Amino acid sequence: MYVEGDASATADPMKVSFNIFAPYRGVVQRFFLLVRHFSGLLMGALVSYANNLPPYKKRWFRKAPTRLLAFFLRWFIKKEYRKASFPYQLRRRLEQLGPTYVKLGQIMSIREDIFPNSFTEEMQNLLDRVPEVPYEDIERIVEAELGFPLRELFLEFRREPIGSASIGQTHRATTSEGRPVVVKVIKPGIRDTILSDLKLLKWFAVMLEWIIPRYQPSMIAQEFARYTVRETDLTFEADHAEIFAANFAEVSDVVFPEIFRDLSTANVLTMEYLDGFKPNDARMLDLPGSELDQIVDTGLGAIIKMLYEDGFFHADLHPANVIIMPGPQLGFIDLGMVGRFDDNLKRHMLYYFSALVNNDIDSAVHQLTAMARIGEGSDPASFRREVADVLRRYRLQVKHGQYSLARLILESLRIGGRYRIGFPMEMTLMVKSLVTFEGVGQRINPNLDVPGLSRRHVRNILLRRYHPERLFNQVMAGLPEILDLAVNLPRITADSSKALDEYVNRVPQPNPVIGLRGSIMGGAFVLGAVIALVQGASPLVWVPLGGIGVLFYFWGK
Repeated sequence: MYVEGDASATADPMKVSFNIFAPYRGVVQRFFLLVRHFSGLLMGALVSYANNLPPYKKRWFRKAPTRLLAFFLRWFIKKEYRKASFPYQLRRRLEQLGPTYVKLGQIMSIREDIFPNSFTEEMQNLLDRVPEVPYEDIERIVEAELGFPLRELFLEFRREPIGSASIGQTHRATTSEGRPVVVKVIKPGIRDTILSDLKLLKWFAVMLEWIIPRYQPSMIAQEFARYTVRETDLTFEADHAEIFAANFAEVSDVVFPEIFRDLSTANVLTMEYLDGFKPNDARMLDLPGSELDQIVDTGLGAIIKMLYEDGFFHADLHPANVIIMPGPQLGFIDLGMVGRFDDNLKRHMLYYFSALVNNDIDSAVHQLTAMARIGEGSDPASFRREVADVLRRYRLQVKHGQYSLARLILESLRIGGRYRIGFPMEMTLMVKSLVTFEGVGQRINPNLDVPGLSRRHVRNILLRRYHPERLFNQVMAGLPEILDLAVNLPRITADSSKALDEYVNRVPQPNPVIGLRGSIMGGAFVLGAVIALVQGASPLVWVPLGGIGVLFYFWGK
């Protein structure tokens, strides 16, 4: 099961010898690669635009400069791209640029509130094809990180990985105590590559801000950098798993993998193996109807709790990251990417979701607008009207069983893009979680009533939020500040009254600038009158100018 090797081969393969130019060499190489693909993409975009012109614009000399330029540029791009759409070209070039850009495209694919459907649908086809790291390299990394030979750390460590993504690779193993675990290892060199790519992306995003400001490239780059940097440090994923476990400590039907801290570092993460199957497994349909209903209800309750009660949720939720376990229990894995709602946003999201499931259109529009980022040139009034129309249309579809909460929220966010009104990325990540649930739930029960199931879970969260004991504890927590304010209120009132009296009774001081301003303006008009007189202008011109100048002069005095 193990590969024998020299014990001295435990040097950290992620560390390189010191070279003052090393940090820049990777950036420069990646820069020229990015420039090549970026310039190719611009040429391909023009060719694609010319190819898709309507027939009447291709007649005679219409759009002649564009068509002529596209004709010459097509010979400078690969044959694969000459008749391809722009989204396809972008997707293929992101795949060729490597793992960082594949992940960027995956992030862009969920921003359906910003990009058109043709774009996001193509980005969803991004293939995270990353070659596996040889077992020998994985062994060296684990031994270097944990400080012991692999045979002393694990009873078994399987050579074949169970997953190989852009950043990490996972293997099944068994601890020395006999616990089945999964070991995730950061691939060698990936962190430096990602950091170099992120620097370049930020530079290019600034340039793109001048070309396509509508798609907010700087904001997309910043959000992508924030999430991706955390994924290169497995300590964050370990923390996330323990936070989720603490939040769901009283929910026995929802499970998160236990973290083995003594077998984990920033580059190696050892966690409990959750034994079960995925929701798209054929074994799912062999379960009794009562268990299927319980799984759907548990899943929806878990997602609603993450989103609207804890404000800390799984941001990369898809069927492969959900495990159906005996009980039945639901297990959530791959917790490197999480979303967070601050208290204010979490409160608005809870009220917004509650209004949606209870068909309260006015309240839903109000809460959605409260979460919006109003941009320059935006039209909030038109946005509210159109969102209200969409909500009414969806409410009519409830009667026919065609109601999708996720699609409703997404359509509302898209409307914001048309009126230059933006929303936090966490809201689109929330939609992704709801889409995952609806897809799994409707596969189990095609007539799934998502709003009906949601009402009970939302009502329970509201009851817990406004439970008298919790309200009392909140009042007691703020009581010292309230008492302190009450004790100091007479002094604060007296100081405020004194400051107000001083302001009201203050003797106004003359402003020296006023006289100077009047003199300057008066002089300017007098000078204009003199010039008009010298030029032989009519008295109807220079006399009024001189009179205005004199008036300004004495007004300034």
